[in-house]
Amino acid sequence: KYAVTVITRIFYSVNKCHSGRITLRQVRRSDLLDAFFLVDAEEDINKVTRYFSYEHFYVLYCRFWELDHDRDYRITREDLLKYGDHSLSHMIVDRIFDAAPRPFGSAPDDNNKDYLSYEDFIFFMLSEEDKSNEVSVRYWFNCLDVDGDQRLNNMEMRSFYAVQLHRMQCMNHEIVPFEDMLCQMMDMIKPQHSDYLVAEDFLQPECAQVSGALFDALFNLNKYLMFEQRDPFVERQKREDEFETDWDRFACIDYNRLAMEEEAREEEAMEIDWVTVDEDDDGDDDVIEGEDLATGGNASSEAPF
Repeated sequence: KYAVTVITRIFYSVNKCHSGRITLRQVRRSDLLDAFFLVDAEEDINKVTRYFSYEHFYVLYCRFWELDHDRDYRITREDLLKYGDHSLSHMIVDRIFDAAPRPFGSAPDDNNKDYLSYEDFIFFMLSEEDKSNEVSVRYWFNCLDVDGDQRLNNMEMRSFYAVQLHRMQCMNHEIVPFEDMLCQMMDMIKPQHSDYLVAEDFLQPECAQVSGALFDALFNLNKYLMFEQRDPFVERQKREDEFETDWDRFACIDYNRLAMEEEAREEEAMEIDWVTVDEDDDGDDDVIEGEDLATGGNASSEAPF
């Protein structure tokens, strides 16, 4: 699975048209060769965050494993709705299955519209946790562009946001009207046209770090609420930290979470083992006492280990 993860990540970043074939021109335009040289020279593979980090693989695979309850290596719509503490709307989940780009040139069809493979999930998760790069922007733009005209109009955005409004009401959160949300986002993105958005609007250098907020507003309620309640000091810390991308930051935090959970499970297992040993000792003492009565106290006990 590590090799599959590395290959899928390479195709995700290098083969941006998702044709399933990487051309020499795409290789030259990418950082793939630099990553090859770096991973060849670097002893710690986790320092090569582009494509090869084992910690990144661990995060991706564990997240997939957490959702794949029946262990058939397929994620259903119901499974994906649980991602990120049920942060995604059912409307965007349907669009992910129906319209999101798939790895290696494959396209959603009647045979695979009902599930995501591990490779499909990698595409989804890389796009979900870092909405500031071109690949993820086009991934989500395709999902939101319901009529396929390469334009995101107010009607499409309003339909997605209506689901968010309903979720806000159910969770007793303060309601942010669609017009207010859209005005705020347009001020940040500054699109070329006031009536609709195109993918290139999100890719402007000056708004690369904030354009993902519109995507979150339309389908990820948890992240949108975090954006609304963001702390300027924390945001400045993010801009000044060591991570090159939002994905690198997320993967580091999530890997530490998974490592702590694994350590806690191991400690709990050790405690259970010791409790079992103590119970066995108590049982042995009872037997020995009976033997002592029969043999005059000369019996000896064997160590439990």
